[in-house]
Amino acid sequence: MLTGVLLSLEVLPLSKVEPTWVVCGRLRHSAVPDGLVDWLWDKGSLTAKLRRVCPGRFAVNLLHQGWGRSLYSEERLLGMRHGTRAIVREVELQCDGVPWVYARTLIPATSLRGGARRLAMLGTKPLGEVLFSDPNVVRDTMEIARLQPRHKLFTAAMASQTVIPGQIWGRRTLFHLAGAPLLVNEIFLPTLGQCAVEG
Repeated sequence: MLTGVLLSLEVLPLSKVEPTWVVCGRLRHSAVPDGLVDWLWDKGSLTAKLRRVCPGRFAVNLLHQGWGRSLYSEERLLGMRHGTRAIVREVELQCDGVPWVYARTLIPATSLRGGARRLAMLGTKPLGEVLFSDPNVVRDTMEIARLQPRHKLFTAAMASQTVIPGQIWGRRTLFHLAGAPLLVNEIFLPTLGQCAVEG
């Protein structure tokens, strides 16, 4: 199922299927559902926060990692030429096997140098643990968006979900590791806060 999602991202005119991203400082809290405000505006490590609030086992489910195409707005934010490929890493951050967050990271080929090369080999290790423990990482622009079913990022994020809502919310953050840019999308799923019931 995920493969089909990735193929559709490769084929369709991506610039016409993106949400409107707004710099977090320009978006009113009242525009966002109450339960998501603290998640969207938090500037700490999302991985660390999920570990704190998950009452069970936190895990990273690696969905895909490999060369892929960026969305048009992602290219602009990363300063990439149109059509340039990047490492695309897609994971679900889970609590007791329940996906809470879908994360999509883009690492331009030009960023895979020096210490940043290890980012291409993370496997199921949380990216947040690497970024927030490295003194060479600088956190830059953070943007927030409401995603709807017509958006390709919505489709990718909801691939494992059985109940599809009319909208979901997410944020994306531009980081620089030793001067090399990478972009992290974090999409909050409707199952955020839920855990598997053992029986």
